[in-house]
Amino acid sequence: MTELSALWRPTQDDFNLFAEVSGDDNPIHVDEEFSRNSAFGRTVSHGMLIYSKLWGMVCAHHPGARSVEQKMMFPNPTYTGEDIRLMVTGAIPGHIEMRAVRVADGAEVFLGEAEVA
Repeated sequence: MTELSALWRPTQDDFNLFAEVSGDDNPIHVDEEFSRNSAFGRTVSHGMLIYSKLWGMVCAHHPGARSVEQKMMFPNPTYTGEDIRLMVTGAIPGHIEMRAVRVADGAEVFLGEAEVA
C-alpha cells in the first residue's frame, strides 16, 4: 500500500511556467489584472498542474510507473500562496486515489483516481 503526502504552496511563477510548458495561457491562470475581474477574483491554478504535482510524487517513489487511465475533478479553485496538501493512496501497480486539499479551510481542490502499471 502506498501512502504519499506533501505540502505545496503554489506561486504565480508556478502557474506561468506551467502555461509556458503546456501552452495553456488562459488569462485566468496567468493574467492577474484580468483575473481580478473574474468570478475567482485572482489567478487560479491549471488543473493539470495539480495533477502533475501528484503524478510527480508517484514517479518519485515508483520510478517507471505508468498511468494507464485516470479520472479527475477540480471542485474548488487553487490560488497562489495558499498551502495545498497533496495525497496519494493505493496500490502501485494497481489503483490509486489522489486528493489535494486547501489546508486553510479543508476545501478539496482536486479529486482523482488512476490505474497504474
